[in-house]
Amino acid sequence: MNYIKEQNGQLWLTEDERENLKISYRIKEIIYSERSPFQHVMILDSYDFGRMLVLDGVVQTTSIDGHIYNEMITHVPLSLHPSPKKVLIIGGGDCGAAREVAKYEEVEEIHLVEIDELVVQACKEHLPEVSGNLSDPRVQYVYKDGVQFVKDHMNTYDVIIIDSSDPIGPAQVLFEYDFYKSVHEALKEDGIMVCQSQSPIFHMDVLKQTYANIRHLFPHVYVYTATVPTYPGGLWSFTLGAKQPVLFERLNTFAKQTKYANADILNQCFYLPQFMKEQLQPQSK
Repeated sequence: MNYIKEQNGQLWLTEDERENLKISYRIKEIIYSERSPFQHVMILDSYDFGRMLVLDGVVQTTSIDGHIYNEMITHVPLSLHPSPKKVLIIGGGDCGAAREVAKYEEVEEIHLVEIDELVVQACKEHLPEVSGNLSDPRVQYVYKDGVQFVKDHMNTYDVIIIDSSDPIGPAQVLFEYDFYKSVHEALKEDGIMVCQSQSPIFHMDVLKQTYANIRHLFPHVYVYTATVPTYPGGLWSFTLGAKQPVLFERLNTFAKQTKYANADILNQCFYLPQFMKEQLQPQSK
């Protein structure tokens, strides 16, 4: 499918957000374009967002703001866990989340389970602003279905990060209850999981379902947010489930080399707008 169109001698990528919103990006150059067995993978160079990863015509991450998402999906659970040694990332083929996890010296193993090897190859070669051309020896790449992988690894991980794309196509099963149940079983007794749970503005149904599923499995569940300009609505949500009580005081000692996250941001991200609090009862921090 051709997602790039020429208008008055200029290249534009137009992303369809469901049927009611279209977001267009002016493109300098098509850096990479290949079809994998799973999806169409592109790296584009845009005028305002720099290089970006595009899967089936939908922007996944960009050079200008990809760090916000990747820092928030990783540093929150890793800062809250008392001793993260073994970390699983499901999805995350742009390598940005793994790059952030690698900043923790105490982490001994990082398993990145991405169904589409082509995404990893394209991002490591053509999107270094996000991937950092990651080459940490603790990172093990596993090109398999993440759903089956977690089923085969019970009581194994301290932290599981579900860095999925939108709940369509290959990623749809990563939003279902049975998958979260397998994630719960794959965590150790003090394990923490986190997933991206879409826009509170445009996808409240997805967020509420995700929150309900995880609340059914974990005794301690929290939603937090970050502002990611690339994603529709700007405001983006993450849902965290923990098997043991969470000590938020751990966030006060955060001191990693980052562009967005700091101790103040990690603390305030759990304070939700009123409309979210009303939709997601009960939640308290």
